[in-house]
Amino acid sequence: MTKEEILSGLKEVIGAVKPKLDVSGVGMDTQLASELGIDSLSMLLMSLAIETKFNFQFKTQTPFRTVGEVVDYISESIA
Repeated sequence: MTKEEILSGLKEVIGAVKPKLDVSGVGMDTQLASELGIDSLSMLLMSLAIETKFNFQFKTQTPFRTVGEVVDYISESIA
């Protein structure tokens, strides 16, 4: 799975967790907290949805700051 495909799937997850958010402009450098308003509850919901969508489990407690960091982590985890 390419990073572009992962980004597309991640945008679907973000849109499901934050339905009022326009995810069309979300890119690798987009800040999760400051630009998307992802708080701790949204991050938890997003994590669960990501694990289901990409069929893996997070093995880190390291906080992600950008969409790109999440994409990179997913890419490494499912490789």
